[in-house]
Amino acid sequence: MKNFIFRALLAGVCASSALAATKDLVYCAEGSPEFFSPSINHSATSFDVTQQIFDNLVTFESGTTNLKPALATHWQVSEDGLTYTFFLRRGVKWQSNALFTPKRDFNADDVIFTLERSWKPEHPYFHVTHQDHPYFNDMAMGEVLKHIRKVDDYTVEFVLTEPVAPFVANLAMSWAGIQSAEYGAAMHAAGTPEQFDQAPLGTGPFQWRAYQKDRSIVFTAFDKHWAGRAKVDRLTFLIDTDPSVRWTKLQSGQCHVLAYPNPADMPQMRQDVRVKVLSQTGLNVGFLAYNISKKPFDDVRVRRALNMAINKRKILRTVYQHTAVPAINPMPPIQWAYNREVEDDVYDPEAAMKLLAQAGYPKGFTTDVWAMTVQRPYMPDAVSVAKLIREDLAEIGVKVEIKSPEWTDYVRGMKTGEHQMGLFGWGGDNGDPDNFLNTLLGCSAMNGFNVARFCDADYDDLVKQAKRSSNKQERADLYQRAQVIVKAQAPWFTIAHTVQFKVVRREVEGFELSPLGRLSFHRVFLGQPSP
Repeated sequence: MKNFIFRALLAGVCASSALAATKDLVYCAEGSPEFFSPSINHSATSFDVTQQIFDNLVTFESGTTNLKPALATHWQVSEDGLTYTFFLRRGVKWQSNALFTPKRDFNADDVIFTLERSWKPEHPYFHVTHQDHPYFNDMAMGEVLKHIRKVDDYTVEFVLTEPVAPFVANLAMSWAGIQSAEYGAAMHAAGTPEQFDQAPLGTGPFQWRAYQKDRSIVFTAFDKHWAGRAKVDRLTFLIDTDPSVRWTKLQSGQCHVLAYPNPADMPQMRQDVRVKVLSQTGLNVGFLAYNISKKPFDDVRVRRALNMAINKRKILRTVYQHTAVPAINPMPPIQWAYNREVEDDVYDPEAAMKLLAQAGYPKGFTTDVWAMTVQRPYMPDAVSVAKLIREDLAEIGVKVEIKSPEWTDYVRGMKTGEHQMGLFGWGGDNGDPDNFLNTLLGCSAMNGFNVARFCDADYDDLVKQAKRSSNKQERADLYQRAQVIVKAQAPWFTIAHTVQFKVVRREVEGFELSPLGRLSFHRVFLGQPSP
């Protein structure tokens, strides 16, 4: 029966005539989510899904990185920056399903339940589905949280061990989507805690209905959403890892919105009168990480030699095809606190060979590079990038084997340090430099998103000082000094900052780009299709 229901749902979204008749909205997605629970996810692909289901205490104004209320109507911060008091929205309804019908509205218990799931090992859901809570851990939230207190049903107090300038912005990030404590308790009592994550319920604009891995995800509008019902009845994510196949589906009307287009298809897209190409400077970075916990990458001379041996311009020209700018620092130029005085590595294979010889490798060495097979916003084709890197490094005697584990294994292996070199990247989550410089290169993130396993005491001290400061200029100065250290220590070969593209059919109305790459379909609707 379950398969029959799913096939019926899928059949309703595959034909363009059906789309026109029902006004259902279909998004051509690039991959399957890791999980349906926000706190244990790490990728934009997964958050694209959970953002439809869950709401946060605070969120970002449409098209900006400015904060605005969501499940909290307002908040207060103590003068010493250690206490944050959130006043919660009343009358917010929870979704329901065949397993559970809520008996109460959203309240403070749900906030505490959600945060403590990532924080406290004794929490009944700490180990359920996946015990790694990557964002919470990599931002060292467990170190800065002293306690979370329920003042009353609609007031929650967070007390910190030290000031954290981006604390509210961190709670607006997708990992902090609020989950139902009542639903969690019911599934735990029933002996099926895994259903809490497999059949998610939130307060968001869309409710999860069906999922077939690598095929599709089906949602329906949540009639009781506190900010108003979505303008479409049904939302479907059609999943295909091939960007050219997604483009074909958009052309034929099988879907309405496409992300991460193939750069090679862009000229054709711009000429097609049936679609609109939306673009915005991306808050992202793509890079090659050296695992400096392994030889020979523990030697900065080796890392700098390889940086000089790789032709960055060729990668941008061949793979990105003019949809990106060269990356110099570990965060993009549009980010405040960006250091424009830092100079990029010079492409100089002869100098690279000399430096490699000084490091004790006159004949080079053998290594591997990990390249993901899924398309990412910061890297349209990692395998092609890896092949170009392999060609360049062969010129200085470095032999490279390309490895491409399945995406989930890829992320796990990169975070646990199985790679020697690995292609990775990041899209900004909250508009704060800490989200790049601490989350990707801080010592506290060494078993998480710090896939280079870089831990420099001077660097770490600078980013921690900046995180504690409430003075924006002081923070900028500290972050700019930190960027100088990163360039000198070369834990990465920085590659590119991409332009963000979304391609939508002409009949799509109300769709807006987010500088954070977020997908919101709450206010999207369908007008008349193009002739």
